[in-house]
Amino acid sequence: MRRSELVAALALALAFVATPVQAAAPSCRLPDAIPPARAIVPPRGEAPRRTPVDGYLLAMSWSPEYCRTRKDSAADRLQCGRANRFGFVLHGLWPESDRGGDPRWCSPAGALPADLVRRHLCDTPSVQLMQREWAKHGTCAARSPAGYFQAASMLYRAVRFPDMDALSRQPLTAGAFRRTFAKRNTGITADMVAVDANPRGWLEEVRLCLGPRMKPRACARGDRGVGDDAPLKIWRGGR
Repeated sequence: MRRSELVAALALALAFVATPVQAAAPSCRLPDAIPPARAIVPPRGEAPRRTPVDGYLLAMSWSPEYCRTRKDSAADRLQCGRANRFGFVLHGLWPESDRGGDPRWCSPAGALPADLVRRHLCDTPSVQLMQREWAKHGTCAARSPAGYFQAASMLYRAVRFPDMDALSRQPLTAGAFRRTFAKRNTGITADMVAVDANPRGWLEEVRLCLGPRMKPRACARGDRGVGDDAPLKIWRGGR
């Protein structure tokens, strides 16, 4: 999809937003020096797959859970260090195919430009994760990294998140979380929200299922994550 087509699709996709967008990160302060992105190639065993794009997943990770065991990691200092505080962060915008095998690694991807990385680093606070998302997923969805990250950022910043602090203090199931998340977003229903948790039941990620023009749609059975009846816990006590 060309950059102009990708961004034009957002005019339709953002129709589900009825209220002003909100900043997803309670605080984000970028350092003066940001390490340059390093180009990556597909890992062994992951061959390029150029299947047709029939939809997308907008994946958003719950940063407190991710940082729970990584707060002292140098590689995760921007996201998990004391200088910043994140809630949901943008993991990526993933093209999907209904015709067997999601597209991936569609074209060779050079290192991302420094100005583009800085522009989107408060949404996805990891330089190398941004590089991987472009190489693995973005090259199958857009002609340029600028168009891909612009589309992903616009969608992510349009999402309205529930009161996670309140939810963390009450008994919760994945189904109840889906319904609460959906109520915050006009045009979203619970079956359009995928929820991932770790084996101990702690929330790790939420994904919105989108159609080929990036309008919300019901998630395929294999994309929904944990079942509605699964107990769900939300970690708020660490970063």
